[in-house]
Parts: sequence; C-alpha cells; structure tokens
Amino acid sequence: MSVALMWEARAAEGRGAELLTWARAQRLAGEPLRRETFRAPQDRVLVITWWAAPYDEPDLPELPDPPDGLLARPVHRWRFEPVGQED
Repeated sequence: MSVALMWEARAAEGRGAELLTWARAQRLAGEPLRRETFRAPQDRVLVITWWAAPYDEPDLPELPDPPDGLLARPVHRWRFEPVGQED
C-alpha cells in the first residue's frame, strides 16, 4: 500500500521565495519514498511526499505550519491513495 501526502500553502504578499526556501528546508521524522516541491503563481508552494503505508496510517510525518506572518491563509493538507493505471 502507498499514500501520497500533499501540503499546499500560499505565502503572504511578497514572501513566496521565503516560503519556498522554508518548505524545502523542512526535514521530516522519516524518509519518504519520494518528495517533490512545486511552486505556482500567487506565491503558492506545494510539497508531495509518497509513503509505503496505508491511507489511514496516523503517524506519517507531515510538514508543519510555517512561522507566523509567512502565510496568506492556513495550510491545506490532503491524503491520496493510488487507484491503478488507466487504460
């Protein structure tokens, strides 16, 4: 089984580069199978980590909330599980 954790945040005005640097510097308590970091317009940062664990595993390490003042809104977090190949 595997699960992907998505962490998405929007930086406060003009602080997108700082949020990206902060997110990339965060270390997790465990080592994911894979980790990717993305950026998008409006100073958004997305981090996806893949884990060899069931969807409902409660102890998977996730990125924390950034320091006060760095965000335009609260962090969004989601879990996804693979559904197989599409033909």
